[in-house]
Amino acid sequence: MGDCAIPTDYGAADVLRPTVSERRVIWSQIIAVNVNNIMVLANGMVAGYPTVLIPSLYDEKINSQSGITEDQISWIGSIGFTCSLLGCLVSGMITQPFGRARAIRLACPVLVAAWLIFLLANEMWQIYLALCFCGLSSSLVEAPIIAYKAEVSQPHLRGMLSATTSLCCVIGVLIQFTLGTFLHWRTVAAISSAFPLLAFVLLFFIPESPHWLIMRGKKETAHKNLAWLRGWTTLDEVEGEFLTLCGRCDTEQEAKASSSREAVRGSMFKKYMEKRFLWPLSLVCFIFFLSHFNGSCTLQTYAVSIFTTMKAPMDEFYATVMLGFTQVVGCFLSLFVVKYCGKRVMGMASLGAVGICNVAVGAYAFIIGVPYLKWDDEGATFQMAPYAWIPLCLLLLLSLIANTGIRVLPWILLGEVFPHETRATGCGIGSASYYLFIFISNKLFIIMVNAMTIFGVYELYAAISVVGALIMYFGLPETEGKDLDDVIDHFSEVSKLDNRVKKREQ
Repeated sequence: MGDCAIPTDYGAADVLRPTVSERRVIWSQIIAVNVNNIMVLANGMVAGYPTVLIPSLYDEKINSQSGITEDQISWIGSIGFTCSLLGCLVSGMITQPFGRARAIRLACPVLVAAWLIFLLANEMWQIYLALCFCGLSSSLVEAPIIAYKAEVSQPHLRGMLSATTSLCCVIGVLIQFTLGTFLHWRTVAAISSAFPLLAFVLLFFIPESPHWLIMRGKKETAHKNLAWLRGWTTLDEVEGEFLTLCGRCDTEQEAKASSSREAVRGSMFKKYMEKRFLWPLSLVCFIFFLSHFNGSCTLQTYAVSIFTTMKAPMDEFYATVMLGFTQVVGCFLSLFVVKYCGKRVMGMASLGAVGICNVAVGAYAFIIGVPYLKWDDEGATFQMAPYAWIPLCLLLLLSLIANTGIRVLPWILLGEVFPHETRATGCGIGSASYYLFIFISNKLFIIMVNAMTIFGVYELYAAISVVGALIMYFGLPETEGKDLDDVIDHFSEVSKLDNRVKKREQ
């Protein structure tokens, strides 16, 4: 890459600083973000664990019963996400006073405790308790991780670094699928506990968000942290960017101080009722809804049963590992799709393609006459062996496309669209909507299949995807490559973003 003068815009106009290795600037941000991503990977292992747990418990004696019921299966696939709603709301509240990195560390011991409960569990209520702990710990880190990535990244890197959240999450899912294929579910839980422990230790070695430190009056530490994040350079090298950041933070604080105590009390709630907060929140929540009601979410949770039902021509657990691999590939591709195509094309194209896959999956289920889910492969026959690869390929393609676009998109937007003073709370509420929708989709999936058949459910998913793509065309502005302040000004109706990807000026 060589040496060049690098714009280090921190959500504002470009500020040039003296020459420094661009490679060092990029790697310092990658390292800081990826230490956070260890906890994201741990969260992915949480998301993938029910897929391992459900078939393992199906024939295992828990709570003095042989096997588990469909109702218990649906609770295993969804109960953790009910606690995640509480965790996301608390996440926004603890992120602001404690800081981004410290808030993430607080969640690590909770997740370790959850895995230990799994390891020792011999009653169904203990399984449910561990799942609740998993959901709580996973959601506690949503707001601080998203806010941290948005605040430490340069605009031309922000989209790609934010997209690593979904990439690391599905890597965690793939790891869990692979472990679950070869190991007992208790052993899987024991191995999983190592990841939050590793994250807890390494988080002590990365800098806190400079933006948060300045807002807390710790400018000297913020200056040093910014130098760390811009290539382990000197304080003089980042002086221009630091002053720009301080100026914006001082403006925000002066605006708060200019109000009377009574007015401030009123504004604490009022700022969450303003359009500049509610508009982006509604947009993000809607995209989270689309990401969970397109067939890819329930495919991950009930993968083994779906592959069994669709008569996949290979072991269901190996097919599940392939599913995890396609998720990783899709999220990896999203790093480049978002950079070169932008978020609008990324979201709309993936929804349209996912809709087509859903139509095909539903039609195949209708043709071969499998209206309902099967929970084991006893009595399975393969009369249509020459065509048995069709549903497997369609489901894997659906997962690949969804994880290249719509499953990643809301997580990228979450750190960009909210004003600075409400970002942590907005990230928390937005993340809560993610867990709410994943709970609803997983809990209702079996009910919907029993009421509408597999054909009806997948055709419904197709309709939601197509309608969602049309709404996104009119309602989603292009934020890729844009400065944070420009994005915030768009939702504040101060200015308007165009629908073109902003390329970095060389």
